[in-house]
Amino acid sequence: MGIVMVTYSTAWKEQRRFVLHTLRNFGLGRKTVEERVVEEAEHLIRELQQHEGKPFYPIHPIMNAVANIICSIVFGDRFEYNNKRFAKLLSLLNENIRLAGAPAGQIYNLLPIIKYFPGPHQTILSNATALLAFIREAVLEHKKTLDPDNLRDFIDAYLVEMSKHELADDSMFHEENLVMTTSDLFLAGSDTTATTLRWGLIFMMDNPDVQERCHEEIVRELGHHHPVSMDARRRLPYTHATVHEILRQANIVPLGGVHETTEDTQLQGYHITKGTMVTANLNAVFTDQNYWKHPDTFNPENFLDAEGQFCKQDCFVPFSLGPRTCLGESLARTELFIFFTSLIQRLRFSWPPGAPRPNPDGTMGMIRSPHPFNTVCHSRVPN
Repeated sequence: MGIVMVTYSTAWKEQRRFVLHTLRNFGLGRKTVEERVVEEAEHLIRELQQHEGKPFYPIHPIMNAVANIICSIVFGDRFEYNNKRFAKLLSLLNENIRLAGAPAGQIYNLLPIIKYFPGPHQTILSNATALLAFIREAVLEHKKTLDPDNLRDFIDAYLVEMSKHELADDSMFHEENLVMTTSDLFLAGSDTTATTLRWGLIFMMDNPDVQERCHEEIVRELGHHHPVSMDARRRLPYTHATVHEILRQANIVPLGGVHETTEDTQLQGYHITKGTMVTANLNAVFTDQNYWKHPDTFNPENFLDAEGQFCKQDCFVPFSLGPRTCLGESLARTELFIFFTSLIQRLRFSWPPGAPRPNPDGTMGMIRSPHPFNTVCHSRVPN
């Protein structure tokens, strides 16, 4: 079942309510998660500095850093960047997100019978099985060491909730749902933010003037080494606007989440029957010249007023709207601002000399990802 690709229902609402409540208990939207992101940003910077002045592909360290935040909440632990097993798991995750939106994944959704035949869809199934096995192993370890009076993470909390419902035949709190919900949290809480940050590096390398202006603002307000906090957003309007512009231009889920009408309805003269699958064209919203000063170019001025202060845009909805809005929105916003600001504070990113630019359209899988690219980073201030 899980929580992401589940029909809107009482059972789904019960699961979502529990998940949100539990995540908040473990710091979501609070200073405790913010502190974890700040600490992880320092680990990420040190990892990137090992490639000082040399071209490298940044996908693994960025994915590892972002995944460590949700891992600390869900599994109660983080993973070092040289952990080969976790690196393999992240690689499988990235491959699945790419393949699931490819023709093979779409054909599988239309014709599930092809699961009995060879093809790329078998790779998707194999990778998904590996991820679920990783989670089941973690659940087993948590069962062995569970202390109901000292909950360490989301899995502990879910196991305790399961014990409260063990006599109910129709309860949705059971081990298989724990595994699937944990998988949803891990998937949604890692690759989406990591992909947005990778797009951010591309936009900074393509727009060095924006990168320098962000760095100057950050150093002017925070210095070269002061840890970044969410409170700093008020003092860093241009940097804050740049993070939002990265989200707008990256637009990693251009059709938003899939929704389904719960009753017959009318929309602008069109009759939509109950049970109809509905998607939103966010690409049209994010490039509408009626809403944006610079709809077709990367420009943080889209989120700045005449005085250069950050201004919220009502048409900016990268996390969707309504009851199915992304439950990890506050975490994603925290990660994007702190990771991005910390990186630009300490490092300068540029294209390798003579390297060809990747196709700016990216590649469409479950999300819109940039094509593989190398970057070169230089420390702003010697350690």
